Amino acid sequence: MTLKRTLLGLLFSIFFIGVISAQEVESILITNANIFDGKSDALIKNQSVLIEGNIIKQIGASNKVPKGAMVIDAKGATLSPGFMDIHAHLALNTGPADMFYAPADYHSALSLYQAEKTLMMGFTTIRDVGGSVFGVKRAIDEGYFKGPRIYASGPPISMTAGHGDYRSPLTLPRQLGGSSHSELEVTGVTTFADGVPEVLSAARMHMRSGAAFIKMFVGGAVSGMYDPLDIVEYSYEEVKAAADEADRWNTYLAVHTYTDKATQIAIKAGAKTLEHCNLITEETVKMAVENDCYISAQTGVYLAEAPSSFTSAQKARQQQAADGLDNLLSLCKKHNAKVAFGSDLLMDMEVKKTLCEEFTNRTKWFTNAEILKQATSINGGILALSGPRNPYPGKIGVIEEGALADILLIDGNPLENIEILTNPEKNLLLIMKDGKVYKNIINK
Repeated sequence: MTLKRTLLGLLFSIFFIGVISAQEVESILITNANIFDGKSDALIKNQSVLIEGNIIKQIGASNKVPKGAMVIDAKGATLSPGFMDIHAHLALNTGPADMFYAPADYHSALSLYQAEKTLMMGFTTIRDVGGSVFGVKRAIDEGYFKGPRIYASGPPISMTAGHGDYRSPLTLPRQLGGSSHSELEVTGVTTFADGVPEVLSAARMHMRSGAAFIKMFVGGAVSGMYDPLDIVEYSYEEVKAAADEADRWNTYLAVHTYTDKATQIAIKAGAKTLEHCNLITEETVKMAVENDCYISAQTGVYLAEAPSSFTSAQKARQQQAADGLDNLLSLCKKHNAKVAFGSDLLMDMEVKKTLCEEFTNRTKWFTNAEILKQATSINGGILALSGPRNPYPGKIGVIEEGALADILLIDGNPLENIEILTNPEKNLLLIMKDGKVYKNIINK
């Protein structure tokens, strides 16, 4: 009986380790690949890529097979950098009721589940711009669970009555005698800060927690309770306090914004990534370009059917934001703005399954090559803004010697037919993150 238990335990251990572990070898040679390098408009044909450890060591028409290396024959598949979602909310997977009242470990479990799903869609990196994910990130980094690299801001900074304020209208802010920590702050959804001193404290607290950058709500929102899209949230002095604090930590400020006024205040204050921006005009697009800012745009979150929990005001704001997309992205194209690729999908696990539709949504304004660059090298430029706060030192978003080995093999050519990326289960033949293989069906 003891031997039987031992054998069963050993089999269970082998199975369990197989489930959570990636395939890890010292060197991997991928042959016969057509490379999209993250920057070019055409594929580089018939190439081999040698990966040693977690680094792309050599690229060429042919490579000698190192002793003991795993060889993967791409058979003419497209080799691409791993994709990046630059505006993700990994921890926000449920509606408001569960968000505030479900146990914290339930949210962590859903985040880990969603992390693996995201990786299996080809997104080897995400930038999480709001939520409590530092523990989830650590568990993934330590190899206990599958998931993408996570660049996290921690909870966004919100003013009273701003985008992050879902408290009852009867709830007093702490300055007027309210609770020192609301449910929203305890669960990591938002950090409230009013005035320059509180903004500085919030920013410093997030950097102390291990944030790669600072996130702040500076304008109204689609889903907010009290903040219509036209308002400015935070004064110039408050936004500048956050931007300057980020700069002192050698990183940057990302801001949620929709309108000219809010966006221009943020640009002048020193913000470097401008999230959403649906309602800005040509003047502000040009200002963003002149100040070397990224416009972090999303499409699917506005084009999708409004959640059933939305009020009529929220539904109207969603439509208003959707109506602004064409003007925004047409102006970005006209002025060669740096447009990032992100989703902003949240509060619904089913909706998050539509992440890959972001590729096809953008074809109204951009070529397939431009969209793929947004999801790889352009997003990589944003992540590099974290400087020494970068949790994963090294270059990502490109296929070049010395870059980190985040690699996909795609069945077909997405430069010709980007729709193939909307079926990752079938068309992603290989998924590699940090030199480790998480999926390989090319030889099956």
